Amino acid sequence: MKKKLLIVLTLILLLAGCGKKEETSDTPSKVRIGIIRVPNDTAVAIQMNYFDKYFKDKGIETEFLFFDSGVSANQAFVSGSIDFAEMGFTNGVVALAKELPVKLIWIHEILGTNEALVVRDPAITDVKELKGKTVATIFSSTSHLSLLKTLEMNGMTEKDITLLNMDTAPIVAAWERGEIDAAYTWEPTLTKIKETGKVLISSEDLAKQGIMTANIRLVHKDFAEKYPGLVVDFIRALTDAGNLYRTDPDKAIQAAADYIGISFEEAKTQIEGTQWLTPEQEMSSDYMGDNGAFVKMFKSTSEYWNAQEFTSRVPSDEEIREFIDISFIKKSLEN
Repeated sequence: MKKKLLIVLTLILLLAGCGKKEETSDTPSKVRIGIIRVPNDTAVAIQMNYFDKYFKDKGIETEFLFFDSGVSANQAFVSGSIDFAEMGFTNGVVALAKELPVKLIWIHEILGTNEALVVRDPAITDVKELKGKTVATIFSSTSHLSLLKTLEMNGMTEKDITLLNMDTAPIVAAWERGEIDAAYTWEPTLTKIKETGKVLISSEDLAKQGIMTANIRLVHKDFAEKYPGLVVDFIRALTDAGNLYRTDPDKAIQAAADYIGISFEEAKTQIEGTQWLTPEQEMSSDYMGDNGAFVKMFKSTSEYWNAQEFTSRVPSDEEIREFIDISFIKKSLEN
């Protein structure tokens, strides 16, 4: 009898344990979010507590982790140490080519005057005059792509310059030491080197010539499969931030400035140098809709990155379409 009772109690405990596991798997205890030091919709959403609105009430902690580049963020995805990350779309190209377990779910901003090629010598007025000069950028980034395309449009290649791979902080240090002649980079590094340099060409100029660049949001596939509703809520938090900027830009700019730790004017300059999209725009043929302009740019960049030997393969159209997943944006608009 005692033996039967022991067996029954053991089964009850086992079933209780299984039930508890299923219950807690509905939501994670923490969401790990990779961010970059840019005053965009993410910064606004954090400062305005929009993520708390969708996660805190569910008992979910949000942890925000700064990454200086998409390269580091992709490494974090590989190790499984983050659930979301933002980066330049060129690192999204690399992620797909390397078959990282991620999806592209949002465009944070279309880049413009917030990324540019700055030269030290004010006498330089033409890109061709950079021949033989030392130029720095962040490899695999949107700035890297923009620099290579700028050289290409002027009948040059990276072989015509001394090209250095540097993160943003080292670019500033090298600039101050007089070790580089030019750099293609983004804010806030851009503002710092512009103090003693001048802009030769910006990403806004390139966009007018059909070379679109953007910062994007990736999500780990495992997280998206386990918690699709939370991915939708993540999109809603970003949409709330975008809506604030569209209805009360000064309030949104101040929020972004406060979170990043820069002045209102600095944040204003950086934000106004970009374009923030509505969810409807994100899904349109201009961007991530079927055969959209951004999708085409993603494909052409995949081919270009492969030709430059930055990736070992070019993903198929089907792979790109599966990678760029607008289903979460669609669901975020449902009542």
